[in-house]
Amino acid sequence: MNAVDALDPSRPQSAGGLARNRLPARIERCVGRRRGTRPGPTLLVVGAIHGNEPAGVLAAIRLLERLEADGVELRGELVCLAGNLRALRLGRRYVDRDLNRLWTEASLAALPARLAGDPDAEDHEQAELRDAIEHALREARGPVYALDLHTTSAAGFAFALYGDTLRQRSFAKHFPLPAILGLEEQVDGVLVEWLGRLGATTLCIEAGQHDDPVSVDNLVACLTVALAAAGLVEPERLPGHAAALAHLEAGRGGLPRVMEVLHRHPVSPSDGFVMEPGFANIARVRAGQLLARTRDGEIRAPRDGLLFLPLYQAQGSDGFFLGREVGRWRLRASKWLRRAGLDRTLPWLPGVRRTGRGDALALSPRAARIYPQELFTTFGYRRRRERPGHIELSRRPAG
Repeated sequence: MNAVDALDPSRPQSAGGLARNRLPARIERCVGRRRGTRPGPTLLVVGAIHGNEPAGVLAAIRLLERLEADGVELRGELVCLAGNLRALRLGRRYVDRDLNRLWTEASLAALPARLAGDPDAEDHEQAELRDAIEHALREARGPVYALDLHTTSAAGFAFALYGDTLRQRSFAKHFPLPAILGLEEQVDGVLVEWLGRLGATTLCIEAGQHDDPVSVDNLVACLTVALAAAGLVEPERLPGHAAALAHLEAGRGGLPRVMEVLHRHPVSPSDGFVMEPGFANIARVRAGQLLARTRDGEIRAPRDGLLFLPLYQAQGSDGFFLGREVGRWRLRASKWLRRAGLDRTLPWLPGVRRTGRGDALALSPRAARIYPQELFTTFGYRRRRERPGHIELSRRPAG
């Protein structure tokens, strides 16, 4: 992909209205693929797993067209998929259920029975998308990298989300984007979590507001960088690679390089949740600042910090997230401590034990109150769930 071409409005785009950010009349599950003659990594791209976020599909189409026009030779394979086709046609986040909350082991195990009974729209979408992804994984001739492409209901910045493992961090470093740790772990059943369990190195991109044309440009730049970062083509052989890096760096503004989520505010339709207007998708907030209102009253920031992904649309179960900046020294210390294998000592602490799962710890209620959260997030244990009689902390494999 020539990112200069994609970001230059004077460069003609193909027919079908792509220059005006309009989808073609018909979108297939497989938006397109490009297989190199030489074996190598697979880059799997999924756009529009939320149907009101078409920018990922548009960016994938542009990428494929420009790779063809520029004659770029790849190692391995690029596979671009559309996530929720039924919702995409309706311009809605989902039809019956959020497709990006259904990728748990339990939900996938129950999928055949749901399909045989009374399936809803997202049952069909999940089955078709799962089959397309598993086919791509079977065809892979090297390591698999996966990008899940999103946009937000609030205006703001492009940023990256990734699971807190050293392998994910290494891949994410190639992208000059602000990055948020721990948001993926706040929500169950997201697509990248399942892909990670299958062995893929994943990255989720939030590119800006849904209807902002710049969001498509941001995703085109991200895909250009991803081709080189994943090893499908050398940067010097990829037209527009330097321009893509510069475009993303320029859009970062004064945001911290790495941030982390500490709190999720879930919502349901019965809450009457209304976000206060004016927040960007990443915003600094002050202690006591009014964030939102519900039928039960006002919601105010408990402390100074950062607010992520405020909800400004009808559909969705995440009102907002709160977090803070992560200093470079913490990242370096975390990397050293993990490589030294010191996470093996965590079950020696009173009130902490391993569970039956390889990358999960069980904390007694007292231990959960005593030990600081940073003790466990240092080693990637960012998923916190209440269980009968204990708190379960878990992390991505190879954390």
